[in-house]
Amino acid sequence: MSSEARPSALKAWALATRPATLLAGATPVFVGTALAAADGVLAWGPALAALLGSLLIQIGTNLANDYFDFRSGADNEHRLGPARATQKGWITPRQVATGAAVVLLAAFAVGLYLVSVAGWPILVIGLVSIALAVLYTGGPYPLAYHGLGDLFVLVFFGFVAVGGTYWVQALTLTPAVMLAAAPIGLLATAILVVNNLRDRVTDAAANKRTLAVRFGARAARAEYAALLGLSFATPFVALALGLGGWGWLAPLLATPLAIRELRAIYTLDGAALNPHLGATARLELVFGALLCVGVLVG
Repeated sequence: MSSEARPSALKAWALATRPATLLAGATPVFVGTALAAADGVLAWGPALAALLGSLLIQIGTNLANDYFDFRSGADNEHRLGPARATQKGWITPRQVATGAAVVLLAAFAVGLYLVSVAGWPILVIGLVSIALAVLYTGGPYPLAYHGLGDLFVLVFFGFVAVGGTYWVQALTLTPAVMLAAAPIGLLATAILVVNNLRDRVTDAAANKRTLAVRFGARAARAEYAALLGLSFATPFVALALGLGGWGWLAPLLATPLAIRELRAIYTLDGAALNPHLGATARLELVFGALLCVGVLVG
């Protein structure tokens, strides 16, 4: 157990939720709701429930990760990232596992309301999302330990989250919605890439075979650059395909932030990347907020 000063129980639980990552759960809901509003199908009840459900699944996933990464040895005294409550001994493994279960049950309860509004597709999405919250780092074939974390984040924090938010309000999907989901998922994946780049040495020691472990730091940095590049190309694709108006170019105002983060990823390593985990999450939020404004103004 670490000799580091023990925080209050409330602060320990707050740290265990990994607040810097919660933007990745909220941003796709904002974008999906803005698209619904632009199409005249905004429904506040389902929109707010989608936001709550998304955040609960994100928190449940983070708590489950805290438990399983501690059990596997991926979170240990050599960890470079922010403190993990279980590894520090601030919360017992049993407590954090119970917390994850409670939060995911709460997400399921929210999901029941959304199922009553939007039908069986939401039931399928909800059940799969809750299952993968555990299987991301737990179970017989943990996704994050086999290099599948990036794909999971792209799909569920992009296409599923944005598309699902729109669906519960409109009961349909459009090509524009799925295109808007792409950069949100790509930027959410970029957050994970920063995490995996920073942790590649300790992950390798714990047999956590992320893409950064499998292919090295150079490939991880190239992946980050590609994710940002594809994200910022999306507005031009929307215009070229006639799926959006000039307002879709609004996210390009976030380009200076993207360039700053790209430079940091290529020049920093190890614990020095910690601030850029949250900074990449803020980049996703800014991009998403500008996209929201853009689709609303046309």
